[in-house]
Amino acid sequence: MQRVFIRKITGLAVGAVLVFLGAAGAETAGPEGDRPAGEVAKAEELYRATQYGPALALLDRDSSLASELDLIGRIYYMQGDYRLAVDFLTKALEADPKNGKYADWLGRAWGRRAESGGLSAAGYASKARGYFEQAVQLDPKNEEALSDIFDYYLQAPGFLGGGVGKAAKVADEIGAFDPADGDAKRASIAEKKKDYSRAEDLLRRAVEAAPKQVGYRVALAEFFARRGRDAESDALFAKVEQDFPNVPKVWFAHAGMLIRQKRNLSDAKRLLEKYLQATITPDDPPKRDAEKLLERASAGA
Repeated sequence: MQRVFIRKITGLAVGAVLVFLGAAGAETAGPEGDRPAGEVAKAEELYRATQYGPALALLDRDSSLASELDLIGRIYYMQGDYRLAVDFLTKALEADPKNGKYADWLGRAWGRRAESGGLSAAGYASKARGYFEQAVQLDPKNEEALSDIFDYYLQAPGFLGGGVGKAAKVADEIGAFDPADGDAKRASIAEKKKDYSRAEDLLRRAVEAAPKQVGYRVALAEFFARRGRDAESDALFAKVEQDFPNVPKVWFAHAGMLIRQKRNLSDAKRLLEKYLQATITPDDPPKRDAEKLLERASAGA
């Protein structure tokens, strides 16, 4: 259930919102009176700069403040410790049970635990679905939560609550307030059904409707690659990198596609090395993922 690149570009993506509980550096207490609000705000700033260790050092793991527990959970998620992420995000949701963002992040953490496989994977996946559905119930227009449950329904087998029909309904809900993203979601459904002509038409329509959204162009380039249309994929990626020269996740996506196809690995390594030197945010793929891809490229994929 790795989040799809297009979601990260259009607002899914790891979509943490700054939670300023007070002016940075202020020493006023939080709602529970147990933490200086300024420290939590500073930790959130460090989180946004992917300085996860320093951010965590400012936080109190014994806090009863929901936003602080949520931030701790998100930090552990970004560090790849999904067990602790689940623990703290569960506490955050218990402290604020009507917060759809907390439910969505908890679903993501359970989803990543499900990816580890093992006998518990099915149970973890069901928990992920439950929290995604809860997040949408709490906030029906939360596009990140809708995108997460869409991906789950599209990818999961029926016995785990997945289904193309369910995904289609969510795509329509998204399309009602974001037509371009609705088309991109419908393109994913069409591709899964092997209706490749319709998938391409829908992706092109999304690009035309939102030309400044880099994710739709990347999705189209990746679609070309999956269909064996390498020249078109390469040309579109080159155009995207020209039009969006300072968007690191484009380099990551391009490199990942080349590595999956086991071609132009020297270009893939160059893009990943560039990514590792870039300043990124939590909405970008973690650098540890880029390091793993670089190892594959160096080993000949």
